[in-house]
Amino acid sequence: MKKKSINIKNLIMLSAFAASFSVIAFAVASSERATANVPSASLSREIVVAPIASSIDTAASEALSLCNEQTTETVEVSTESADATLERTVFTVTEYESPITMYTSDTVNVRSGAGTDYDKLGKLRWGSEAQVTGETDNGWYEVAYGDTTAFIIGDYMVSELPGTPLVFVGDSRTVQMQYAVGSSDKAYIAKVGEGYSWFKSTALPEISNYAGAGTTMIINFGVNDLANASNYINLVNSNIDSWINAGITVCYAAVTPVGNCGSVSNSQIEKFNTKLQSELDPRIKWIDGYSYLNQTGFSTPDGLHYTYDTYRNLYSYYMASINEI
Repeated sequence: MKKKSINIKNLIMLSAFAASFSVIAFAVASSERATANVPSASLSREIVVAPIASSIDTAASEALSLCNEQTTETVEVSTESADATLERTVFTVTEYESPITMYTSDTVNVRSGAGTDYDKLGKLRWGSEAQVTGETDNGWYEVAYGDTTAFIIGDYMVSELPGTPLVFVGDSRTVQMQYAVGSSDKAYIAKVGEGYSWFKSTALPEISNYAGAGTTMIINFGVNDLANASNYINLVNSNIDSWINAGITVCYAAVTPVGNCGSVSNSQIEKFNTKLQSELDPRIKWIDGYSYLNQTGFSTPDGLHYTYDTYRNLYSYYMASINEI
């Protein structure tokens, strides 16, 4: 808007001065004609100069007046635009006597005020610990965030460390399922080529880092060491009480079928599955993916592992089985 105002002003000034010079030219011409008809001895400077000066003053005054009117109008518009302000959520905070520890139940934004119209200061991932210093009248928590005070919406804050909704524990087949279905709201404790020994020494201690109240855990070991059926049964049964007390729902997924695989046969897999299903603690949910894939079909590039489509189908079957618990 300012740029437009300057251009108009310049145009008016040029027009005014052009008019002034026209007056001067006209006056000079008139004086020359007058001079031609009047003897030189009787010609006075005042006769020529006074009308010219008066004409210039009048034209310049009119031009400046017009410029001032235009400039004043532009300034008023710019002032109105500058006065615009951003409205934000109004809230009040009730401070706690001392901070309390709470946890995020999902990945959540941290903001400078108690409303989504305030700036984002960062994010906290699922299970992050936060020191809560107060709560607002519109459902947010005031928290200590670095060297400042910030706010997190109350829908994603809980008083106890939450469990990841789904935790998968297993071998290379579990690793590849992660590639096929992703890891959003899921945790995977799995390693290629491993079995009972790795489950006991490495995976078992890690479960408590991810699983907690509300977690469903799916265990799927055995295809690499089918002879360890009894060991798997004893290990899982000896931990079922602590898992249930922690609020974890425990499932054991049957070893699924193989194709043309030289290291293991489906008859061996069936024997392993039958033993585990009959001897695992009855509080453990058995998921029969073996029968499911035999009925619906599966695709395997190497006889042991599956294509992503097969893993996705198997995952869907897992979720349907869990929903029936």
